[in-house]
Amino acid sequence: MSNIPMIFAFIFDTQAQCSRLVMAALVMLCAVRPVCAQANWNLIDPLLKQHLQSQSVVANELQHFMLKRVPPLVLPADPKQWDEKAASIRTHELSVLYHGWPQQWIESSRTFEKVSVIEGHGYRIIKLRYEVIPGFYSVALLYEPERVSGKLPAILNLSGHGSGGKAVEHQQKRCINYALRGILALSLEWFDFGELDQPGNSHDSLGLLDLAGYNGLGLFYLEMRRGLDYLYDNSDVDRSRIGVTGVSGGGWQSIVLSSLDTRIGPAAPVAGFMSLTLSIERPDYSGDDAEPNASDFRQGVDYAQLVALRAPKPTLLIYNAMDDCCYRAGIVRQGVYSDIKPFFNLYGKSNNLQWYENQDPGTHNYGLDNRQASYRFFDSVFQINASPIEDPDTDTEVRSYEDLVVGIPKDNLTILGLAQLLAKSIHHEIPAHASRQWAEAQRALLCEVTRYAPATVTHAWPINATHERGIESHSYRFEFSNGLSATGVLLRSITARENAQTTILISDHGMASTDIVLTAAEDVNRGRRVLVLDPLFFGENVPGTGERLNVPVFSQLLAGVGERPLGLEAAQVTGVVRWLAQDLDHGSPTPHLPETSPNVPITRVQVITSGPRSETVAMVAAAINPEFFSELEARQSIPSLVYAFDHPLTYDEAPELMCLDLYRDFDFSSLAAIAAPVNINMSAKVPVPDFW
Repeated sequence: MSNIPMIFAFIFDTQAQCSRLVMAALVMLCAVRPVCAQANWNLIDPLLKQHLQSQSVVANELQHFMLKRVPPLVLPADPKQWDEKAASIRTHELSVLYHGWPQQWIESSRTFEKVSVIEGHGYRIIKLRYEVIPGFYSVALLYEPERVSGKLPAILNLSGHGSGGKAVEHQQKRCINYALRGILALSLEWFDFGELDQPGNSHDSLGLLDLAGYNGLGLFYLEMRRGLDYLYDNSDVDRSRIGVTGVSGGGWQSIVLSSLDTRIGPAAPVAGFMSLTLSIERPDYSGDDAEPNASDFRQGVDYAQLVALRAPKPTLLIYNAMDDCCYRAGIVRQGVYSDIKPFFNLYGKSNNLQWYENQDPGTHNYGLDNRQASYRFFDSVFQINASPIEDPDTDTEVRSYEDLVVGIPKDNLTILGLAQLLAKSIHHEIPAHASRQWAEAQRALLCEVTRYAPATVTHAWPINATHERGIESHSYRFEFSNGLSATGVLLRSITARENAQTTILISDHGMASTDIVLTAAEDVNRGRRVLVLDPLFFGENVPGTGERLNVPVFSQLLAGVGERPLGLEAAQVTGVVRWLAQDLDHGSPTPHLPETSPNVPITRVQVITSGPRSETVAMVAAAINPEFFSELEARQSIPSLVYAFDHPLTYDEAPELMCLDLYRDFDFSSLAAIAAPVNINMSAKVPVPDFW
């Protein structure tokens, strides 16, 4: 009996310990389970669907960012000074557009093959086929007088965005009338139009040439320059009297070729370009074709300067009063005519820069009124005594598209096919044991390729804050030191540790996408601090004017002035990471931070991306600043940039991938090696998004 109290004491003590264990477990469950119950779809989804940024604000920021990069138009003291400057500009611009292209392709002469002849009334049409680069053929029509005697003047006629290409009616009529007045007229086909209207010749494919390391503009320039080469080497041509003209894309080609190649004398571009300042201020008027804003082509020079390069050669600028496409006369006149007139005055030949404004029909055209303006201009320059009135029988001479078909090889390359072919020749060597010196050298090259420049958060504008069911959120518009911005929503549980791990979520489809909402809820429930981020060109943080989104125009303009969307976005991601380390008290107003971040400890963050665009941005950010990141998990990822060539996108769909030299120098495997020791996890089990 004496042992009974001891037994009961043992039992009660054991029960007490068990109770304490149970209570401890309950406390732990209470600390965790309520969070799990609160961070769910219904709570997170509305927070990520908030309107945080106006598209017009994004556009305005980008406009001011780019306006600072417009090269100044400086009038020289005398003609000699401008001649020297002009020669320097030509050399620079040719080096830009020929970037990456093999020298033998640039210098080689391409043979024009005579295919057949069509006899007209007082003229004939010679069908020609020529090779732009090996395996890539184009076609042309040579209109020549019925009787060729002595050396004749010649005009290169460049096609624009007309579905018929070289067979478009206004181009046929123009060339016929040039031939009837004793001028050789060479009419070129253009990529994606006429006989080159093939899948793969979209001008957007220019970005894939960039990605492979070949400035896409170089191909466009070579194609039109071949036509000039042909005329210059033609024994019937007076080399001192070679002119050029074209409308729309043909007008753009006309000013580019005639400004950079001194073999051309008179030029009459029609509604083909405007100044960089105006392109930035009025992106709705600048068009969204890739080639006018080719990478780096407008860095340090502009179309205004290109017109000035022509001084004092005869130049007729034709624009339309009510242009319904782009480049309306009253809007563009100042930047391409009035501002350039003083350069012609330097040579005492102010009248050599002429302006003609079409009123009838006044829309985007090279109609009868504009054609007759060109006849007067070229007749005067070439000293031809002829009536400026178009031959009344011209209408009966216009031929069908089929009549003018020259024929190209069935296996002819396309812009896309060429990009894919060039990409296949690229191989990336990664050392088995990458040294620190190798990584640093690669990192410096990556900064150069992406034009990466650090950007710090100078102010985080608080848009909204909530505290509901144990979850607090803070919504921000991040203002960066370069004048651009991004948006984000910071989420955390009130029970999360102060030093909790931070996760940054970025999705190709914006912060409100389904996968991001689910991941955010999951990570908050795990006790993490979560920032859902929309960098530039993601989600709401896209530029727009009126009801129109201008992603292609703005991304191309950025590349044209020497910036890269990819570098800007990577800098924003890194800048936000710095901000997270510097400003942990998100319940109070954010202080104004200095542009140069102080040396504060950086807590490494995890980044989860959804889609190949955000994957690329995060990979570049981690490779350039690996000390800021602990892990990168790329969901709905692609294993290699090769996918961009096999499943091509447009500037609208993936502006950051259209980055000159990116794939030439890097792939995800090499970026991962540079980013070491960041843990890179590219999910192979999640399918690639449908748009790939």
